[in-house]
Amino acid sequence: MVKIRLTRLGKHNAPFYRVVVVDSRDKRDGAYLELLGTFNPILKNTKNPSEKINFKTERLIVWLNKGAQPTETVLNFLKQKGIWKAYLDSKKKPAKKKAKRKLSAKRKLVKKEKKHRPKKAKKPVPNQLPPSESSNQ
Repeated sequence: MVKIRLTRLGKHNAPFYRVVVVDSRDKRDGAYLELLGTFNPILKNTKNPSEKINFKTERLIVWLNKGAQPTETVLNFLKQKGIWKAYLDSKKKPAKKKAKRKLSAKRKLVKKEKKHRPKKAKKPVPNQLPPSESSNQ
């Protein structure tokens, strides 16, 4: 399963996280498929806590559409930024219906005639083996 989760970077007591797409069986800080954003929890002088989080929105939605599952923490970040709602709204769009092809008058007549044709009776299959004389005696 593919997950969208955090991987830790930074010094001791100064964490910095990347939001990455990774196979769920891989290590937390191991190789990843794609970098989707960053999270800096110790960023100072920010009035809005969502400024600590940066995402590549288009790529994130692509991975969600492919079936990648965000972890709880990443899901909370997505909800803070409003990306999760945008993703759910994009999924709810109804598929376009195919326009039915209009049949010409001639085709309608042919189609109607096919419905009312009598079905052909199947011919009975003759016995494959002729009766043997030895079995009658």
